[in-house]
Amino acid sequence: MGKESTLAKNAKGSAKSKKPAKSAKAGPGGKPAPKAARVAEKASKPAASKGKGISEKAGRSGGDDKAQSKAKPAPPPSAPPAKSKADGGKAPQASAPRSGKDVTKADRPLPAPNLSAPRKDGWMGPLPDKPLPRATKLPVEAEAMNKREMEQALTVGTRGLSGEGSLKGRLIVYQGFPYLEVIGRDKRELWFLLQGPDQEVLPAYLEHRVSVSGLIRRTHNYGGTVDVRRYSAKKPEALVVEAAPETKQRFLMPGEVEMMAATGMGVGVKGVASLRGTLEMSGDEFFLVLSNAGTRHQVTFTLEGKGAKGLKKNLGEIMVVTGIVEKQSAWGGRIEVENAELRAPDFPPVARDSIQVVSVEASGTGAQKEIDVKVNNGLTVTLTEKQGFVWSIEPQTAKRVSLREVHAKYPASGATTREFFFTPRNPGVQEIEFFLAKALNPMQVARSFKVIANVKAPEHQP
Repeated sequence: MGKESTLAKNAKGSAKSKKPAKSAKAGPGGKPAPKAARVAEKASKPAASKGKGISEKAGRSGGDDKAQSKAKPAPPPSAPPAKSKADGGKAPQASAPRSGKDVTKADRPLPAPNLSAPRKDGWMGPLPDKPLPRATKLPVEAEAMNKREMEQALTVGTRGLSGEGSLKGRLIVYQGFPYLEVIGRDKRELWFLLQGPDQEVLPAYLEHRVSVSGLIRRTHNYGGTVDVRRYSAKKPEALVVEAAPETKQRFLMPGEVEMMAATGMGVGVKGVASLRGTLEMSGDEFFLVLSNAGTRHQVTFTLEGKGAKGLKKNLGEIMVVTGIVEKQSAWGGRIEVENAELRAPDFPPVARDSIQVVSVEASGTGAQKEIDVKVNNGLTVTLTEKQGFVWSIEPQTAKRVSLREVHAKYPASGATTREFFFTPRNPGVQEIEFFLAKALNPMQVARSFKVIANVKAPEHQP
């Protein structure tokens, strides 16, 4: 009996252990779930793991239909609910676009690099598609461009061309990037962005003449990029301003030459002519006195140019000067001397041996001087000049007192003097006032000096 009871107890324990345990795949009442239910359960597991508020324990546990309904996750508010195979297995549709306030920087698409956008500053070359720093490694060496391709690379409007080549031009910097400004085939500018490891060094050669070799790419109507493999730079040469070619001067007409020698006429006339006059000197400048010598209407021209050198030995002589003449004021101008020749005087000097000559010498300062002179006899007044100034008298006075000659004397030492020679013909008291004025501007007077001549008539003998 005892053995039978123990055997019965063991049989009951083994029977209990052989009973099937409730699994996650079991349906209600302990029966196994059908195959379609198990497939639906597998499809719901990934959606349940992504949802919020679903515990891992509920995702793994099985049981009856009430447990499965509790384990289903609630869909997030922003995403639509996942569709099962029963709905046809279609992919979920995209959500509606957000408003402007809800869109973040991450949601905005990146703009494509624009190489031909118009710029307000007038820049027409290509723009960099990446910000600084941009220095990169060099690409693999490509095929070299032939002559035809290089001509196309230097033509405005060409795009899509690439190859190894060399360019020369002026280096400029725009927005911190080095560019090579090249003159194209049609004399229009092209700009090439210089890239490569030397990109950060090249801006130091601003305004230099730069020659680069590397991979040339035409990506823009007015230029492109160059991956620089080798470069050389030269210092910018000093700009040489070429003088504008002077227009060929015309020969002056005879009437215009006469106006050159007349006071107050022909101002502004310029051309090639030959003028005749007396050679004088003041300081280091040579003058040619054309007319009205010794008066305030004297016409004087300054001699300039290479042809004016070596004229000192001919001071006081009559000369014919040929060159470019320009009358700058009513009292004279300048002559660019090309040729100068000596000439004989038109009239012989007045013979002073047969007449009585009264001489007056003064420095031009101090009180006036009074002298007695006989009619038809001579009177000489010698005054000391200073550099740039000459003595002269009024034209009416010169006519009234009969001014015959005016000579400038240049001593080896000392100041220059000027001698006035008169032969008075009208008896009476004659006032002669001398003015020390500028050679080319008689209206600018430094000082004056007066001589009172008492001209006496000859005595009649009975």
